[in-house]
Amino acid sequence: MQRVAVISLHTSPLTQPGSGDSGGMNVYVRELVSSLAQAGVECTTFTRADRPDVPEVVQIEPNHRVVHVHAGPYDLRKEELPSVIDEFTAGVRRHLDGEFPADVLHANYWLSGEVAHRLKHERDLPFAITFHTLARVKAEGGDPEPDWRVEAEDRIIGCADAISVNCDEEERQFRRLYGDPPGRIEVVAPAVEHAFFAPGDRRGARRALGVAADRPMVLFVGRIQPLKGPDVAVRALAAMRRTDAQLLVVGGASGADGTREVGHLEHLIDELGVRDRVRFVPPQPHHILSTYYRAADAVVVPSRSESFGLVALEAAACGVPVVASAVGGLLSLVDHAHTGYLVADRDPDCFAAHLDHLVEHPLAAAAMGHRAHERSLHYTWGMAAVRLRRLYADLTVRELVACR
Repeated sequence: MQRVAVISLHTSPLTQPGSGDSGGMNVYVRELVSSLAQAGVECTTFTRADRPDVPEVVQIEPNHRVVHVHAGPYDLRKEELPSVIDEFTAGVRRHLDGEFPADVLHANYWLSGEVAHRLKHERDLPFAITFHTLARVKAEGGDPEPDWRVEAEDRIIGCADAISVNCDEEERQFRRLYGDPPGRIEVVAPAVEHAFFAPGDRRGARRALGVAADRPMVLFVGRIQPLKGPDVAVRALAAMRRTDAQLLVVGGASGADGTREVGHLEHLIDELGVRDRVRFVPPQPHHILSTYYRAADAVVVPSRSESFGLVALEAAACGVPVVASAVGGLLSLVDHAHTGYLVADRDPDCFAAHLDHLVEHPLAAAAMGHRAHERSLHYTWGMAAVRLRRLYADLTVRELVACR
């Protein structure tokens, strides 16, 4: 049986997405590891303990456990986590040498890549990584990262035996910005749990949420931070012809700029005179989000950058058209004017025009949502697990990449 150490230093797959530093990566790790476990891969996910009373080992299901490693103060901000990499690595090392040995290391995000990079050399283990976000990609979207993160990513890329990307567009972007890595690049598309995310009755969903049935509803789901563009969603709402349209913002403040972004949004809402048309909803349990998607006429994803865009896929699975930024993985997920709309340069007026069209042409919107749902059926966690299982098997019999 394959044994995989999944490293997720900065955020636990057990944490509810939508607040703090929890988001699509949490869903990705939780669902993908669950599918790997069900396929017969023994998976141990190592994450940092964020409170003193958290159990050290949580058995999720057969072959699937989460280990909480105590490293540094519990209330560290994400920006402070590089200071505990040594301590976290030592904790993972103890478990690898003890009750949870591994044949393969799979890191998620660059912080975890720093840990796996060290352990690869110490234990002579193959090392795969899914970055989720990359500094040079974020910089292109207007969110520059510190030079030391760029340097860390370059080190990791130079030693990784495999780099997992979410789609062909992300692979093209990676090669353009980083060149050809010494290891292989494997496209492993994330997925959606179709048992939860499926089309349903819009009126029933709105009754459940206490949303007016006779007003157009636009939905934004995500952490409230500049990268995700909630301000663009508000500006688009204000620019819509349908002045009775309402915007639901589901998510919480995230990162160092999260609280400031919430304040900025509040000021913007008042400045644009849409206070009575915007409703904030705290982060919701993941499976409950399907009700919000079903209630919406359209879902807006105005991110500055997205390696994939899980919100867009979940909305599509629920049969709801998406209006999204023309960036990153969203270019692969949304077929413009067929399953949704793509907007260049995150132009609020362009977002508004597409939203008005969907609201004013419900039959066309329904047909678009149906096509989006049909396309979403190609994305399953089981298929993602099959691809990774093959990758792991291949890595264990190949010569490891020599660190450059």
